[in-house]
Amino acid sequence: MKTFLRLVRYLWPQRRDLALANFMMLFYVLFSVVSVGFIMPFIDVLFGQGASSPAGGSTNPGALFDIKAVLQQVFSAIINHYGRLTVLTYLCIFIAVGFLLKNLFAYFQSYFMAGVEQGIIRDIRLQLYTHLHRLSLSYFTEERKGNLISRIINDVQIINASLIAVVNSLFRDPPLIIVYSVVLFLFDWQLTLMVLILLPLTGAVLARIGNSLKRKSIRSQEKIADITAILDETLSGIRVVKAFAMEKFEVARFKRENDEYSRTLISLMRRRALAAPITEYLGVFVATFVLWFIGRGIITGTSSMSVGAFMLYLGIVFQIMPPLKQFGQVFNSVKEGIAAGERVFNILDIEPRIFDHPNAVEKQSFLNEIRFEHVAFAYNGRDPILKDVNLIIHKGEIVAIVGHSGVGKTTLVDLIPRFYDVTSGIIKIDDIDIRKIRISSLRSLMGIVTQDTILFNDTVRNNIAYGVLDTPLEKIIEAAKAANAHHFIEAMPKGYETIIGDRGVRLSGGERQRLAIARALLKNPPILILDEATSMLDTESELLVQEAIERLMYGRTSIVIAHRLSTVQNADRIVVLDDGYIVEQGTHEQLLQLNGLYRKLYEAQFRVEA
Repeated sequence: MKTFLRLVRYLWPQRRDLALANFMMLFYVLFSVVSVGFIMPFIDVLFGQGASSPAGGSTNPGALFDIKAVLQQVFSAIINHYGRLTVLTYLCIFIAVGFLLKNLFAYFQSYFMAGVEQGIIRDIRLQLYTHLHRLSLSYFTEERKGNLISRIINDVQIINASLIAVVNSLFRDPPLIIVYSVVLFLFDWQLTLMVLILLPLTGAVLARIGNSLKRKSIRSQEKIADITAILDETLSGIRVVKAFAMEKFEVARFKRENDEYSRTLISLMRRRALAAPITEYLGVFVATFVLWFIGRGIITGTSSMSVGAFMLYLGIVFQIMPPLKQFGQVFNSVKEGIAAGERVFNILDIEPRIFDHPNAVEKQSFLNEIRFEHVAFAYNGRDPILKDVNLIIHKGEIVAIVGHSGVGKTTLVDLIPRFYDVTSGIIKIDDIDIRKIRISSLRSLMGIVTQDTILFNDTVRNNIAYGVLDTPLEKIIEAAKAANAHHFIEAMPKGYETIIGDRGVRLSGGERQRLAIARALLKNPPILILDEATSMLDTESELLVQEAIERLMYGRTSIVIAHRLSTVQNADRIVVLDDGYIVEQGTHEQLLQLNGLYRKLYEAQFRVEA
């Protein structure tokens, strides 16, 4: 219940529309009650069915007062004053207008609730999406994207349905139940008390069903997350799937998860379907008890309740069943909402590992050096991947990081923009601990180009201007020319306004890489990080990209990770990593003369290329 109370807070921003919707609901309830409580007995009197009832005294000793007799007296007076035909005419008009107003209020209740529903969905999704952007990269390496997407889409939808069901029921069903119960008490409080005693039985049954529903709902949400993850993986890697002729395997994998989800959902729906018929049956059981108890009294002459009063009492008992039935369905919805809410709050309750220090400063420029002092790093408590790293990178210097795969080259450069924080040691920029620089300010100093170029399903122009979207087209074209990208962009159907598809799928690898370089050039950062920027390219593309990279590095502090050692021979300094340590540093010629690890790597690669 704590989870659900936390979910209810999302109703507060929608309080205006919610108040208006509930105001309309109260009038809907009012006209619903009037149609049963007054129109039926009025017709009874109008057509002479109640004419023989006594004007005074009580026809039902069990009633707090004889409401039937009171209504008959009032209605008889109206009929005697205006005449039956006139009253019939006005009654028909009243019925038509009453039901028109009832349905108008129902429409306007739905009208305002539409704003409430979409407001809840919008706010929770935005909060989730915003929070995801605050989390560090390590979180996304541990979670499947499909699971996160499912929580943002499916779980939020379930939460919304649960909250709206509660709100609609809360302002519609309790007033109906209370008003009908009061009327029943006025008819016969002893009998009504006996009826109400049976209601806790319904609650006990619903509670048992609800607990089972919560477990099954969590399971169904987990399975739809698995399906979403499979869709994301296979559609993102569709080229690999086709290249390895794995279509049948992926279809079988999807079918297996889809069938499991289907079975889970069927079980959930069957359990959910129990609530309404059980609630209705218990209601009918109560109604049949009333029918037997009062009917037996009338037949044997032990009850003084008239047949008309009995029919009205029984009619109200049946009128009270739909809101009770709806209550059962709402109870189930609450349990499903709690299950979805727990999955959503599991994300929202994660504290970001990378955050701004309370006294973090803005840093607008890079002046002197980047310094690593006794830096060590391990992923989530695993064995350290970097150990006692000491390194100084001077402004304007081109530093290459080389080593075997998996020795921590990318990890080393990821620490500079604080994608991760060091496990121990310190990294400084211009003698300031980077943890004391505002994250946005720190990252604004850097441009990053990786081998896995990330582009968005947007125009060429917006992809180049990502991060500086208000840049004039002239500046974008200038950056594209410097990145050797202008020519192929101009050849596209709409030039810089061409949509390039998901992750730039409509471009070649070299074209994507040149757009990434143009993006970095446009940002014009003082520090540049290049992570295997040419490793996946063919010779012709590599030459164009390498030429663009040289323009990009000009006048900047550059940190280059490269698998092909031939591309880093001109670096000012080459840093060699092995087993998490820096084992060698120097120029290409100096490292060859050391006859150490770098020379072994260089000669091994030279033999392979030869």
